[in-house]
Amino acid sequence: MLALFTAGGWLMLPLLICSIIAIGIIAERFWSLQAKHISPPDLINQIWQWLQYQQVDESRIRALQENSPLGQILAAGLGSRNAPRDITKEMIEDVGRHVTLSLEKNLNTLGTIAAITPLLGLLGTVIGMIKVFAVITTEGVGNPETLAGGISEALITTATGLVIAIPSLIFYRYFRGKINVLVVGMEEQAMKLIEILHGEREFPLDKKEH
Repeated sequence: MLALFTAGGWLMLPLLICSIIAIGIIAERFWSLQAKHISPPDLINQIWQWLQYQQVDESRIRALQENSPLGQILAAGLGSRNAPRDITKEMIEDVGRHVTLSLEKNLNTLGTIAAITPLLGLLGTVIGMIKVFAVITTEGVGNPETLAGGISEALITTATGLVIAIPSLIFYRYFRGKINVLVVGMEEQAMKLIEILHGEREFPLDKKEH
């Protein structure tokens, strides 16, 4: 492995750094984007109980904010529960935009890695081929060992760039899709809260909505 790293030339260092960053982002997003962390299933029912028994106060709203991203959105609705429906919805949407941005944390970096690592590999290919032609120009084709060194550098960096880029792109797309699903689910919960606060929905929820 060390021999391959050395044979690939100096461009292997930024490729290695990109791979470490990509692995870190993928692991962190796998942990952070679990549905139980983002959108706990019983929050809306808990809020209904608070409303039913008139237990909504600032301490409960703060606890809800700290519970999860969905809790932040629902807390915004509870905080404006006495306002007109449009104001409540606007407050929820504003917090929802911030929550969505937090869910997308580091994804742009992962997408950038997926885009630039093939280019770094291509740059390594170009540098390796330049070395090959430089040897041919100065020594002719009589030194196969030197020629092979330039060609191997070109191939190793290209392969390394693709090995990093392909899984990075796959996970980037996967996390994007997962975030979209989570956001849609949170929007549904937020709309339920709006309807509850303004008397448009009766509780408890029927079994179809659980």
